[in-house]
Amino acid sequence: MLEIIDLASHRGDRILFEGLCLRIHKGEAVQINGPNGSGKTTLLRIVCGLLAPTAGAIRWQGDPIPFGDERLRSEIQYLGHAKGIKAELTPEENLAFAIALSERPPERGIDEALDRLGIGAFGDSPVRQLSAGQRQRVALARLLVCKAALWVLDEPFTALDMHGIEVMGAMLVDHGKKGGAALLTSHQPISLGGIPLRSVSIEGGESAIPPSLDAGEPRVIEPAASKPEAART
Repeated sequence: MLEIIDLASHRGDRILFEGLCLRIHKGEAVQINGPNGSGKTTLLRIVCGLLAPTAGAIRWQGDPIPFGDERLRSEIQYLGHAKGIKAELTPEENLAFAIALSERPPERGIDEALDRLGIGAFGDSPVRQLSAGQRQRVALARLLVCKAALWVLDEPFTALDMHGIEVMGAMLVDHGKKGGAALLTSHQPISLGGIPLRSVSIEGGESAIPPSLDAGEPRVIEPAASKPEAART
């Protein structure tokens, strides 16, 4: 699906990473690990075309994607630290806005997406009135309404309670079983069941990724037991 070939990123005189090679397949999740400042977020932004690499190449379905090429726009859903939701709009309005910007028909209805994330009751409340956890759920709901083959997620479990973490994990599994893939960072242990989860490390200006593009051995982790929906996070 996605190939990262000899990718490098420098910040001034500092090398974030060099020689990074990775292949992401349909139906799997790849977790990027590393200390703060190691370049995890930079890598995700390069993959999404938001930042130019110092060197290297990215291929999508075998085709090279030069920086600035917009062919990946409809194939990727990116969730970064800036959640991309507008505080003065309601969750329903935020999702409707995301659908309007998407180049594909919605994957599912807005109400269904909000209900799955446990915030259906707050659909018509301004986002500024919601807790941090609820705002994160609004952002995650975009993944459900805007269809994309690759999810690129920077700390998607931030501010979520245990149930929210389980819901996000289930979303990743469902996405993988439908042939999608995910590239993500997380400081929390990830529990998935039924799809491969690979772990890749970037440390101290170098990639700890093995020479093979297919870095790391797949791991299948049993899903956590489901819990009742939390009213508010």
